[in-house]
Amino acid sequence: TEHAELAEFFRKSYGPTGAFNAQPFEGNRSWAGARPEVRVIGRDAHGVAAHVGLLRRFIKIGAVDLLVAELGLYAVRPDLEGLGISQALRVMYPILHELRVPFGFGTVRPALEKHLTRLVQRQGLATLMSGLRVRSTHPDVYPNLSPIRIEEVIVVVFPVQSGMSEWP
Repeated sequence: TEHAELAEFFRKSYGPTGAFNAQPFEGNRSWAGARPEVRVIGRDAHGVAAHVGLLRRFIKIGAVDLLVAELGLYAVRPDLEGLGISQALRVMYPILHELRVPFGFGTVRPALEKHLTRLVQRQGLATLMSGLRVRSTHPDVYPNLSPIRIEEVIVVVFPVQSGMSEWP
């Protein structure tokens, strides 16, 4: 039942940004690609209010394989946007330290750059990098699409056990 509730939350949160963004959450699926290892779920009297997920994985930057805690599935229920609940993203920072990863990592669409700047960069928790192209694989197989997708996104890096000077 929790997955069904989260799936509905994601459809309602991501749907306004485009039907394709809500599509991965059809049925009771509460993840877009890989399943999160850690979830922080904020609730109120109306159900799920906010969510952020985390998954440890290796990413390749140039020729370097780098362990990161990838943060994703970040959403705030539409009726709560602008009320400061997005500060919940900071709840993940102590968890990143507990996992002893060198960096937290995430990507967001360019429309969220100002929001993330306010939320984490100004407080010195993360560095935002724009103008980068990220290559990844689709979580599902589509016969009419390449398995590889390339997106221009904002990259968010949280230095945890390593400093930004060590980011490749």
